[in-house]
Amino acid sequence: MVDLHVHSTRSDGTYSPKELLDYAIEKGLTAMALTDHDTVDGLPELLSYAESLRAELTRKVPEIVPGIELSTEYQGRDIHMVGLYIDYESEHFRKYLQDFVDSRNTRNLKMCELLRDAGIDITYEALTEEFPDSVITRAHYAKYMLNHGYIKSMKEAFERYVGDHCPCFVPREKVTPAQGVKLILEAGGIPILAHPILYHMSDTRLDTLVAELKEAGLMGIEAIYSTYNAAEERQIRTLAAKYDLLISGGSDFHGDNKPGLDLGIGYGKLYVPDSVWETIKESRPS
Repeated sequence: MVDLHVHSTRSDGTYSPKELLDYAIEKGLTAMALTDHDTVDGLPELLSYAESLRAELTRKVPEIVPGIELSTEYQGRDIHMVGLYIDYESEHFRKYLQDFVDSRNTRNLKMCELLRDAGIDITYEALTEEFPDSVITRAHYAKYMLNHGYIKSMKEAFERYVGDHCPCFVPREKVTPAQGVKLILEAGGIPILAHPILYHMSDTRLDTLVAELKEAGLMGIEAIYSTYNAAEERQIRTLAAKYDLLISGGSDFHGDNKPGLDLGIGYGKLYVPDSVWETIKESRPS
C-alpha cells in the first residue's frame, strides 16, 4: 500500500515531516509522497530522517517520493497539480517557488489588514509566529481565529471571512494548470492532475481540461482518492485510458486539519496498491 498525496506542517498539515514518516512506518506503507502546497521545504528533513532510519536497519522504511502540490487557476477555478519525483533542488523550480511565496506574502498582508478592519486582532507576524515554518494558507487563518476565540468552527471562518466570496479574501496570483505541468516537467517530475472530481466540472468541461493538459505534457491523473465513490473512480480511470495517462492515488492526508481522514486509508476504504507507484516510478523522464 502506498500514499502519493500527503501534507506536512510545512504547508497545511499537522504532522511534521518526521512524524509523517514515523506514522507511515506504523501504517506499513511501501512508499509515500510528500506533496506540500507550493513548497518543498519539508523534503530535506524527511529524506534525511528516512536515510538515518534505514542506516539503523531496525524498521522497514517506505520509499520517499519527492513531491509538491502546485496551486493553479483555470477558468476561475482552483486546480491543483501534483508533481512526483521532482528535482526539488532545481534552481529554476526553486526560483519559481520563491516568486510565488513573495506574491503570497503580499496577499497575506492584505488579508490581515482586511481582517483587522473586520474587528479581528491579527497581524502577519502573529500568524507566522503561531504557525512557524509553514506556507500560510486560509486554513491557518481559520485556525488562528478559532484559537483566539473569534469563531466557533473552522467552517465559520470560511463562511464569514476567508471563503472565496467573503469580504476578507484576497485572491492569489496563480499560474495556469498547463504552466504547472511545464514547471513540473522542467524539474524532472511527473505532472499529475490532482483530485479532478473535486472541481465539480461537467464531464465535457473536465474532458476539455484533461485534453489541454495532455497536450501540455500531463502524465497522470489522480484516479484513486479518499472521497471518490466507485462510479467516480471509474469515471477518472476511463479518462486516464482515453488520454493514455498514468493512474495515481493518495489520501490527501492533513492530520487534524481533515478530521477522520487517515494516512494510507483515507476515510477507511482507500487503497492505493504498490503497482500504481511502481508504474509511476518506471515512467520517470530519463
